[in-house]
Amino acid sequence: MIQAETIPHKMLSQDPFSQWLGIEVLDVEKGKCKVGMTVRKEMLNSMGKAHGGISYSLADTAFGFSANTHGKYAVSIETSINHIEALEEGDYLTAEAVTDISKTKIGFNIVEVRRGDQIVALFKGVVYRTGKDWE
Repeated sequence: MIQAETIPHKMLSQDPFSQWLGIEVLDVEKGKCKVGMTVRKEMLNSMGKAHGGISYSLADTAFGFSANTHGKYAVSIETSINHIEALEEGDYLTAEAVTDISKTKIGFNIVEVRRGDQIVALFKGVVYRTGKDWE
């Protein structure tokens, strides 16, 4: 079976959307993952702020990468986000899956999205861990 620390890198190499976002893996350990990216002009909405889908996608990527570090293919079954602060072009964001609670095949995750030290969004995700191993 593949090591937990290598799974997010493998996932990113197979994920054109996260690559387009410019997401980079910053830190990984079993049950945790931190990713980062910079908000670009083409990510802005009609009000000149980052589209809500940008912070959601960053958090969702951290969530997915973290959930898969247990070595089994894991798929999202429910997610939600609270947007706390508006984001601007040029903002560098990080998202870290900070809580990972496993109950049998179901996992619960909280992801904090930050701009520097400031929390700008909170994401909650529920994942189902399949029986298929990452190789």
